Amino acid sequence: MNNIFIRKEFLLLPGLAALAVFGNSFSAQAQTVIPAESQQLTESSATVSADTEAQNQDSAIAYPISNATETQQFPSVNTQDTATRIITPVPGTVATTSATLAPEYVEPSAQPSAIPSSTSTIAQSDIDPGRPTRGGRSYIGVAGNIGISGDDSSLSDGNFAAISKIGLTNAISVRPSAVFGSNTTILVPITYDFTLQAADAFSEPLAIAPYIGIGAAIKTGDESQVGFLASGGIDLPLNAQFTATAAVNAGFFDSTDIGLLIGVGYNFSGF
Repeated sequence: MNNIFIRKEFLLLPGLAALAVFGNSFSAQAQTVIPAESQQLTESSATVSADTEAQNQDSAIAYPISNATETQQFPSVNTQDTATRIITPVPGTVATTSATLAPEYVEPSAQPSAIPSSTSTIAQSDIDPGRPTRGGRSYIGVAGNIGISGDDSSLSDGNFAAISKIGLTNAISVRPSAVFGSNTTILVPITYDFTLQAADAFSEPLAIAPYIGIGAAIKTGDESQVGFLASGGIDLPLNAQFTATAAVNAGFFDSTDIGLLIGVGYNFSGF
């Protein structure tokens, strides 16, 4: 019996050894098996990656100059160069307006305006008694009065008179005068002086200077009275020292007295 069991054990040992070797060989082969679906996905991914890399290389070869130009014109574009490919800008980040090329506007600083000092001289038309007017210089002189109408004052009779002109501004003057007689009449007109221009604009004004004005006529004597006076006439400069003058004066008293004064005056300047 013992021999039978020993023989059986010897017979089983080779079988177990063969089974162990066969099992180890089968396990090694099972570890290297790849499912069909995973193999297909891996192959397709490798194909797509190869195609994408080929397209990027073609684009880099076909448009190297345009990409460099865009990078210079638009430095803010998000473009990154790598050793193998060029990443194109993301849509919406490329500048599409010319405002990015225009220089930034800098508002000029406001310069303080020149403020005239309070001591600066301002041109004014001041009254300067005795100054020359555009009708001529101021003067004082004598004249003869010729009565034209009326009988209330010496203005309507032939009498001796004292005349004058006192310039106030360039165009305004006062011309007080006195007509002597039985009842002396004082005339105080304020006149506006004119200048006559020649036909040629480049020639000097004519020497004749007309004037017109209004004022007061004062009659003295027992029946003294103050009336309205209207006066008008012309001045004619004779030389630097003398001026000839002629004027018509009308005094409105109870009746209107009118007289014509003709005289000559001595020129002066200021007081």
